[in-house]
Amino acid sequence: MGDFFAELAKKLAERWVSLLLLPGVLFLATAALGVGLGHAHALDGDLAAREVSAFSEGFARKPVGAQVGLLVAVLVATGGVGLLVQAMAGVTRTLWLGQWPWPFGGLRSGLVRRRRFRWHALLERRRDLTRAHPAETRTAGQQEQIDQAAARVNRVALAEPGRPTWLGDRIHGAEKVAQDRYGLDLPFVWPRLWLVLPEAARADLMNANTALAAAVAIGSWSWPLAALAVMWWPAALGAGAVGAAGWVRARSAVAELALLVESVVDLHGRTLAVALGVADDGRAGPLTVEEGSRVTAVARKGR
Repeated sequence: MGDFFAELAKKLAERWVSLLLLPGVLFLATAALGVGLGHAHALDGDLAAREVSAFSEGFARKPVGAQVGLLVAVLVATGGVGLLVQAMAGVTRTLWLGQWPWPFGGLRSGLVRRRRFRWHALLERRRDLTRAHPAETRTAGQQEQIDQAAARVNRVALAEPGRPTWLGDRIHGAEKVAQDRYGLDLPFVWPRLWLVLPEAARADLMNANTALAAAVAIGSWSWPLAALAVMWWPAALGAGAVGAAGWVRARSAVAELALLVESVVDLHGRTLAVALGVADDGRAGPLTVEEGSRVTAVARKGR
């Protein structure tokens, strides 16, 4: 048991250093330098060098007690900034996944309509190619055209768009496929499905979710950088770069997570149905829509 808690403490410390301490120290250093330079001398390298040199010399002249106190103050400030970023991580996740609150309902609906129009146009293009080149006489080149058209559809969304963002539609797509193919209302069914999953599947899902959380944490550092831009405009460039880096990592994590969710529904949906007593234990293969609807009815309980 002692080894377990020691290893857990080690992992928590590593996570704190990587996600909060190092970025926090870097942000505080950037903020101090940026405030000293201001907008007027934002890119003045000589002034920046003098500011850093003056700070280093002043710190070296301080007594040891004052140096320790300053370091403690930096750590406390770093922790405060880190807590702020953690709080903003929820905002970042909500923004990226397209779960926008009611004041942005009009914008959300407009973006969803735009994504749906594009998705249906690409889908119709793929269907036109399929009708124009029947499978019986289709050449390899024609099949490649159809595959490319299908890939363009999937790059927008894997099912009819229902969220204003790409990330949100990847999650929405997994939910819609579960509903349309198996009759499963995934938000209600998921907690029960999780309990019947094997450990390997749970570990894969947790790893993908951890990768998404790390990407959100990275992107959330763009908020304090954006605030710093009020006093030092180059911070806006940093905010954009950090936000873009987090978004790119989040795209990869969400794509993997959505694929894993869809896969566990394919492979283990029947296990849940059997556990709930609404499907035949002797039958193999994926759920039918009727069986999935019975699972949903049990999970929802009339809600």
